Amino acid sequence: MLTLAGAISLAILPVAEYPQISPPSVSVTAYYTGASAEVVEQAIADPIETSVNGVENMIYMSSKSANDGSYSLNVTFDVGTDPDMAQVNVQNRVSQIESKLPQEVRM
Repeated sequence: MLTLAGAISLAILPVAEYPQISPPSVSVTAYYTGASAEVVEQAIADPIETSVNGVENMIYMSSKSANDGSYSLNVTFDVGTDPDMAQVNVQNRVSQIESKLPQEVRM
């Protein structure tokens, strides 16, 4: 009887009762003062995204380049990925290309 009640309860349990699990993410920001969004895209976004793409356990990444010279990248990882390790992996990838960015870029 108890098993039957459990099976019925499981079938009608609202989804809201399940814990919300959000995947870990890492953000990268950079500033290129005085640069347009197009220049930021070419000088900062393309090299960083090419380097970061394919980092271990990455699901997807999204970025934004603005006309004030700012750039932000958000890299999202599989659920269960160690956030500290994800941060280290992304930082290592960014460090590899940092010297190729314009000198005016602040990370």
